[in-house]
Amino acid sequence: MERTRGRLACSTVGLWLGLLLLCSWGFPGSAEPRAPPENIAIIGAGIGGTSAAYYLRQKFGNDVKIDVFEKGEVGGRLATVTMQGQEYESGGSVIHPLNLHMKRFVKDLGLSAVQSPSGLVGVYNGETLVYEESSWFIINMIKLIWHYGFQSLRMHMWVEDILDKFMRIYRYQSHDYAFSSVEKLLHSLGGDDYLGLFNRSLLETLQKAGFSEKFLDEIITPVMRVNYGQTMNINGFVGNPTKVYEAVYQTGSETHSAFYDIVLVATPLNRKMSNITFLNFDPPIEEFHQYYEPLVTTLIKGQLNSTVFTSRALDEFDLGTVLTTDNPDLFINSIGFVSSVEESNNPQPKADRSHVWKIFSAGPLTKEQILKLFVSYDYAVKRSWLAYPHYTPPEKCPSIILHDRLYYLNGMEVAASAMEVSAVAGYNAALLAYHRWNGHTHMIDQEDLYEKLKTEL
Repeated sequence: MERTRGRLACSTVGLWLGLLLLCSWGFPGSAEPRAPPENIAIIGAGIGGTSAAYYLRQKFGNDVKIDVFEKGEVGGRLATVTMQGQEYESGGSVIHPLNLHMKRFVKDLGLSAVQSPSGLVGVYNGETLVYEESSWFIINMIKLIWHYGFQSLRMHMWVEDILDKFMRIYRYQSHDYAFSSVEKLLHSLGGDDYLGLFNRSLLETLQKAGFSEKFLDEIITPVMRVNYGQTMNINGFVGNPTKVYEAVYQTGSETHSAFYDIVLVATPLNRKMSNITFLNFDPPIEEFHQYYEPLVTTLIKGQLNSTVFTSRALDEFDLGTVLTTDNPDLFINSIGFVSSVEESNNPQPKADRSHVWKIFSAGPLTKEQILKLFVSYDYAVKRSWLAYPHYTPPEKCPSIILHDRLYYLNGMEVAASAMEVSAVAGYNAALLAYHRWNGHTHMIDQEDLYEKLKTEL
């Protein structure tokens, strides 16, 4: 039996990972059901990695050993910080009602959802509040129509169409279909037009759809700044050889290694975040240089200085969240009142009391900037992230299949970065690994899948 050797090595702070590829050619091309893999490795324990582990266990069964490697804390970019004995969300924290994977995890794991604190939303452009939400629905509608015509209604319909097509992925995955690339997955959801959202900036897409500059600057850009820390220049969406991979990792001062039939990389292949290096693969593993946008989450308990945003009296300021437009003089992306993860029902913030506020900014806040935002404050804690890919469409999605049984989940972030997208990527990688292991080619990259599944009803 001829054996060829290749080597992959990677190092991280607290986890050094090396993958040694051993290729044994001449696997029997039998039609018999194939035995499941003995060992699977997942590198990264964020939402993508943990989702992949969950679905791999479902597909391969309980006899397969699944090891998950993580250099930091389980949860990845989901994390809390502690202030005065209370925990507050500092990373991803919002689950949309249509995030079916995340809702399933909450239910299956017996978790509880905490309601967001009440409070109205305003948009600040660096000089004044260009929009303020009212507690009355009808007044909000009148304001939106007065300032922007019926563009808010058109935007609602546009978003609904995008979400409606995205929801198709749940049906595909419920029928166990997988995709070998991000582009093929996006195309399956809505064809060339849907894939085109990924290749154009959101600004270009919405300008082409006829939305006004005022509406985009004052309504859409603030949402992008709070969600992605960027402007509207992001994309419109946001005879089989057996191969054994060796993971070489370090815990403390000790180096260990283990062999795996399948490896899923569920951490960004970015030097500052994972520092993984692939050695001696033939052909070489593609190197990715995706830049991740820095973001600082600062939690401050204090009395907000409302005069920064409005000239109204302090006791008349009733906004719970202030978003910002794209202004280079602004040093924050957003600021909002937050509750701890232990609290479920919270009163609306009052301006004459200290509350905990969450601030997103591109860099650490100086003491002078904090004192500008707050009349007084008691505590301030911060957490820095490389939070999202820096979106510069058009760009190429990294490959999902890095090698024969080596898969990469985080390429999906180039299309959009969110908890639910990571769960979708984890599920897709698990299905892809399962079908490729068992030779189920008919379950991968099927054309016209939406129409096919409709006819099966």
